Amino acid sequence: MDVAGTGPAGLDAARHGGYDAMILDVMLPGLSGYELVRRLRAEEHWLPVLMLSAKDGEYDQADGLDCGADDYLTKPFSYVVLLARLRALLRRGAPERPTVLAVGDLRLDPARRRVTRADAEVALTAREFALLDYLMRRPGQVISKIELLDHVWDASLETAPNAVEVYVGYLRRKLGRDRLETVRGAGYRLAT
Repeated sequence: MDVAGTGPAGLDAARHGGYDAMILDVMLPGLSGYELVRRLRAEEHWLPVLMLSAKDGEYDQADGLDCGADDYLTKPFSYVVLLARLRALLRRGAPERPTVLAVGDLRLDPARRRVTRADAEVALTAREFALLDYLMRRPGQVISKIELLDHVWDASLETAPNAVEVYVGYLRRKLGRDRLETVRGAGYRLAT
């Protein structure tokens, strides 16, 4: 484990250090955590990044994830939870992640917060966008409600599992019923 005290030093370490994962604070001198991870992703460095911040609003978290972080944890946090999230990042590894996600005729641009289907723009709420983003990063895979709750909803709030059903319904109405499949007893799958 190494520590970098500034954004530029962290960027250099991430580029050349050969690390398995990075824990990144948003507020770094010289270069913010947001900008650091944006630069890494623009250079196609797919090092898993867990972003830490005292900024706990849902838009702050969405900004951190949209700029390229793989997970976002707000301060104060439990070290038990920090280590568990880091282990989860390491289990997922660092698959290549293109700037614009594409599955069939569906396109999602996280940086511009834009979704199109067959070249027609689709307006989504922040939660719908986050849900679709998570599913599009795993096309064809069955994703359980619990996994969706863990990664799309705020972990510090209790959210009923039927919230996933509600938002899947919203996405189906906007994208077409054929895009999101229900796998009974297991979860949902984005059709490829």
